[in-house]
Amino acid sequence: MPPCKVLAECLTIINSRVLMFLGQLERLNGEAMLADAEIARQITAKILHLIQTQEKTRKEIMSKGSGGMEVILATLEVKDDWSVCRDYVSLPVPGGGRRVGVLVSKGGTGILLQMLLSASKEWPPSEELMLQLHSVLAKVGPKDRKFGVKARLNGALNVTVNLLKQNLQNPKLLLPCLQVLRVYSSNSVNAVSLGKNGLVELMFKIIGPFSKKNTSLLKVALDTLGALLKSKTNARRAVDRAHVPVLLYIYQDWHRNDTRHRHMLIRKGILGCLKNITNIKLGRRAFLDADGMRILYNTSTECLPVRTLDPLINTSSLIMRKCFPKNRLPLPTIKSVFHHQLPHIPAGGPVAQLYSQPPGVDDVVDESDDNEDAEAENDTENEEDKDLHNDDIETDISKLRPRETPSRPFEELKIYERFFLELSEDFQVISVFFRRGPLFGSDQKTAGRYCTFFVSLQGFNFDNPKAAVIDPVTAPKSHCSITVPTAQGLPPKYPTTAPLQGERHLAKDALEEGAEEDGDEGAVLEVPDTALLLPLHDPDLYVEMVKSTRSVPQYSQVAYPDYFGHVAPTFREHILERVYGVQRTKIFQDIERLIHPNDILDKVVYDLDIQSPVVDDGESLKFNSQFESGNLRKAIQVRRYEYDLVLNSDINSNHYHQWFYFEVSGMCVGAPYRFNIINCEKSNSQFNYGMQVLMYSVQEAIGGRPRWVRTGADICYYKNHFSRSSIAAGGQKGKSYYTMTFSMTFNHKDDVCYFAYHYPYTYSTLKMHLQKLEALRTPQVYLRQDILCETLGGNGCPLLTITAMPESTSNDQICQFRNRPLVFLSARVHPGETNASWVMKGTLEFLMGTSPLAQSLREAYIFKIVPMLNPDGVVNGNHRCSLSGEDLNRQWQSPSPELHPTIYHTKSLLQYLTAIQRAPLVFCDYHGHSRKKNVFMYGCSLKETVWQTNISATSCDLHEDLGYRTLPKILSQIAPAFSMASCSFVVERSKEATARVVVWREMGVQRSYTMESTLCGCDQGKYKGLQIGTRELEEMGAQFCVALLRLKRLTCPLELRNHAHLLDVESDFIETRCKVTSPSTYVLEDEEHSFMEEVDYSAESGDELEHEPDVADTHDNHLSDSESNSQRDALT
Repeated sequence: MPPCKVLAECLTIINSRVLMFLGQLERLNGEAMLADAEIARQITAKILHLIQTQEKTRKEIMSKGSGGMEVILATLEVKDDWSVCRDYVSLPVPGGGRRVGVLVSKGGTGILLQMLLSASKEWPPSEELMLQLHSVLAKVGPKDRKFGVKARLNGALNVTVNLLKQNLQNPKLLLPCLQVLRVYSSNSVNAVSLGKNGLVELMFKIIGPFSKKNTSLLKVALDTLGALLKSKTNARRAVDRAHVPVLLYIYQDWHRNDTRHRHMLIRKGILGCLKNITNIKLGRRAFLDADGMRILYNTSTECLPVRTLDPLINTSSLIMRKCFPKNRLPLPTIKSVFHHQLPHIPAGGPVAQLYSQPPGVDDVVDESDDNEDAEAENDTENEEDKDLHNDDIETDISKLRPRETPSRPFEELKIYERFFLELSEDFQVISVFFRRGPLFGSDQKTAGRYCTFFVSLQGFNFDNPKAAVIDPVTAPKSHCSITVPTAQGLPPKYPTTAPLQGERHLAKDALEEGAEEDGDEGAVLEVPDTALLLPLHDPDLYVEMVKSTRSVPQYSQVAYPDYFGHVAPTFREHILERVYGVQRTKIFQDIERLIHPNDILDKVVYDLDIQSPVVDDGESLKFNSQFESGNLRKAIQVRRYEYDLVLNSDINSNHYHQWFYFEVSGMCVGAPYRFNIINCEKSNSQFNYGMQVLMYSVQEAIGGRPRWVRTGADICYYKNHFSRSSIAAGGQKGKSYYTMTFSMTFNHKDDVCYFAYHYPYTYSTLKMHLQKLEALRTPQVYLRQDILCETLGGNGCPLLTITAMPESTSNDQICQFRNRPLVFLSARVHPGETNASWVMKGTLEFLMGTSPLAQSLREAYIFKIVPMLNPDGVVNGNHRCSLSGEDLNRQWQSPSPELHPTIYHTKSLLQYLTAIQRAPLVFCDYHGHSRKKNVFMYGCSLKETVWQTNISATSCDLHEDLGYRTLPKILSQIAPAFSMASCSFVVERSKEATARVVVWREMGVQRSYTMESTLCGCDQGKYKGLQIGTRELEEMGAQFCVALLRLKRLTCPLELRNHAHLLDVESDFIETRCKVTSPSTYVLEDEEHSFMEEVDYSAESGDELEHEPDVADTHDNHLSDSESNSQRDALT
C-alpha cells in the first residue's frame, strides 16, 4: 500500500497531538532508509496511549473519514522491525466493533496476514507478536467475509496450526490461535484442508472431561471442532478415529458434574459436534453403536425440569431424531389399496411411472435412502451478491398476455351451445322439459349423461310473479331400495331398545335392487330433527343420493355425520394455544419405542390390505373408513392407548397423504388416547399453529347436538423416522414422512366418533343439496341443472345456471336477460379442500335466496357454476387427485377428454363463451389452503409480476387495467375473514397450467381468481384468534356474492370515479411487506410467528443434510464461480 498522501486534508478533525504523531509516522514511512526503531516505538506508544485514554480520539482516528487508519496500515506494511511492529499491531483494533470494519475496508486483513506469515519465518518466532497478531485476527476475521480465502492464499492456515501444535500446553497463546482457527474453519474448503493437516485430532487433545480450569479455552475449542465437523470429510475422519464414543463420554461427564449448570455452553458445544457428525450415515451408525440414543435420552430427561437447559434438550432431540433408525412404512406397497383402470396411460409423468413399475418391486422404501454424493469441497466467490428471489415468477412478457388467436376452431365448440340456452331463450315456448340421454353422442367416449331442468312459464304471471308457483322438476329417483337404518347390526352388547349407541352399517345387499326389507326387526335409528336448522339436509334423500354414487371400493356404508347432518356450533372455537414443549414430549415418546421395545404392542387392528377382517379381542379401538370420502388404510396399536394410523394414497398414485376421515368406536371413557397419522408429506402444517382436528360424536348427535367440533390436545406436526420411497418423492432419496399427532379423551361410553381433517362434504351431500335447492326455487329464479359430463368413475359432474327470470316477455326484457354479464364459478378440484364446498354452499344458498340483494344479483349476472370439479376424488377419499392419479388443477393447459373430462369440458365451456364474445366478467375457482390463515385471493397481473422480476419493460408493455384488484378490495371491506394483505397477483411458472392462469391468459378474463380459504382460522379482523367453521365459510360464500353486486355497481363510470381508491394498486403494493418463502410460493406476509420453543418445527433437518455439501456460516469466504454451485446448493 503506498503511503497516505492526503493526511493534512483527512485529519482536520483529529486533535493536534494525534495529528502531529501521525504526521511523524507518515514521514518515517516515506523515508528511503528506515528511521530509528526507538523513535518509531515512542511515536506508536504515544498514539496508542491517546487512543486508549480518549474515547473521542479513538472514534475520530478510526472513522472512515479520517486518514489515521491508512497511516497506521502503511506503517505496518513497510516496517520489518518486529519489536516495532508488535506495538503497531495494537493500534488498529483497540476497541473492536465498527472500527474493525473500517480496518477491513482499508485492506487491513491482507496486511495482518502477511505480517503473520513473515513473523513465522523468524526463528524463534516472537511469542508476544504472534499472540498480538492472532488476537487482532480473531477480531478481524468475523468482519471480513473473504477472510478464509485470504488466509488460505497467504498460507496462514499452516502457520496457525503449527503454532498450535507447538503450544498445546500454553493456554495464553492457545486461546487466540483457537479463536482464529474457528474463523478459518467456517470456510468449507479451509475446514477440509485443516482436517487433513491433523487439526481434528489436535482438538480432541484439547477438549476433555469435566474441569473447572480453562473453560473459556475449552468452549472455543469445541466451537472450532464443531465448525470442522461440518465437513463430511472431517466427520468421517472423526468416526474412523472412534471419536463419537469419546464425545458421548465427555458429554456424560460434564452432565454429571455440572450440577449448577454453569457450563451449559460447553455442553451445548459437545452436542453441536455430535450433531454435525451425525449428519452423515457413518456418524449416525457410530452414534447408535455407542448407545448414543440411550445416553442422550437419559440426560435430556434429567434436564427437563430446568427450563434454562432447553437448548440442550432441543439439540439432543434433534440428534436423536436424525439417528432414529429409518423404518419402512408398515405397508406392502405405497400405491393405493384401490385401483381404477384408466382408458389409456399417459405418455409420461408419475402415473406412467407407476404403471411401468415392474411387478414385485418393493416401493415402500429404498435401501439406499442416504444419497452420499461426493463432497463438494469448494467455496464460492459471489454468493453474498446473490439476492433471495423467487425463481418461479414468470419473466416472459409474451406469456403474460392474453392469446390473440383462439385455441380451438369454433365448429368444435358449437356442441357446447346446448349449455347456454339462456343466451338464446325467448320464453315464448311454454313447457316443462326433462330429458335424459347421451351428452355428445355415441362417438364421444367421455360423453356422460345429463339431466337438464328447463324452467316452465306455464301459469307464470309476469305482472304478479307470486301468483303462481311451478312445482319443481326433480331428478328421477333410483329404482334401488334402501331400508331405514336399524340397531340390529350393532354388537350384541349394545341394547337394541335404547337410542343408537353403535355403528350404523348399510349392508351392501340393501343397496341392491330387490333387497329384502327386514328393517322392522330391530330398533329404528333415532335421527335428530334438524329440519329447521338444516333446510337443505334430508337423511332419507341423502341415502337415495348414496345409492347412485359410484365408488371404486363400492362403498356400502354411510357415515353417521353425513346421514345426520352438521349444525354449526353456536360457541366460538379459539385457535389452540400451543403447549410449550409438546413436540419435544411427543418425540421423546417416539424415541422410547427404540429404547424400551418391550413396551410396544405393535398390533394391527385395522387393515384394508387384508381381505379378512381383523380379529377383535375387545382390548383395542375399532376403526373404519369404508364410506364415502373416508380415508384410513391401517391402524396399529402401539401402546394400550396409542395408535399409529396410515392414510391411503390417492387412487392411481403413490402419495398425497393429508386428508383423513375415519370412524372410531370401542373406546374407554376418560382414557388419554394418542393418535399418530404417520405418513403425512407436507413439510409443515397449521396443526403446528393452533389448528385442531374435527370430531363428530354419535352420542352427542342423538342427544340433539349433531355437529363437528374442533378437538384434540397436544397437537403437533413433525418429521418422523419413516422413510419415503424415492419413487413417491420425485426421485429424491433420503426424504422422510411427517407425523400429525393429537391426544383425545372420550366422554361417552359405547360412543361412535368420527375424525376428519376438515368438515367433510361428500359428493352425495352435494347432490342432496342441489335437489333441495331445486325444491326451494321460487318463480323469480331461473335455475337449470345440467350434467356436464361423466367422470372416469361414472359419476355426473353438475353444471348450474342461475339468474333472474325476466320481468316480462317483452323484447327489451328478453334482450336484457340474454345480455347479462356472466360469472363463472367452480370449486372442489382438490378433494381434500372440503372448505371450498362449504364456501360454494354459501354462494348457492345466497343466489337461490329470496332477499332483495339476491334478486338484484340474479338480475345483474348469469351464473354458470361447476360446484364440484372432481367428484371421483371426493367420493373415493382422495386428497388431491382424480382417478387419473393427477392433480386436475395442473391440467388446464392441455386437458385430456378421456383422462380429465371435467376439466376438458369446463374449459370448453369457457372457450365457447370466448368464441362468441361473451367471456365471463369474473372467473373464480374456490380452494382451501393448508398452510396459511384467513381467506384470500390469487389473481393475475402483468404489472405486479414484472415488478417482482429483474426484467426491463417499457411503460407501454406494462399498460394494464387495474380492475383485477377491485373485487378482492371489496371483499376485504365487507368479509371479516378476508385478508387483502395475503392476496397475491403474481404469475408463477409452476402455476401456468392452473385454472386461474389459463383462464386469464387464454380467455383474456382479467378478473380470474383462485379464492383460498384457510383450514385453520384467522389472525386478523372480526374472527382473529378463532378457528374457522362452516358458518364462517358459508358466510364467505355469501359475502362473495355481495361483493359481485358491488362490483356490478362500480362498473358504472360515475361510480368508478367515486371509488377510485379501490384501484390504488401502487399504494397497496408498497404498504404490503413482501416475502418469498419458496420457489413456488409467493406470499405477502409472514405466514407464522416463531415460537419460544426452538424445536425444528419445519423439520428441515436431519438426514436431509446428508445430501448437502458442507455449509459455511456467516463468515463463509468465496473463491470461484465453479465453487459457487456447491455453496448455493447447501443453502437451498
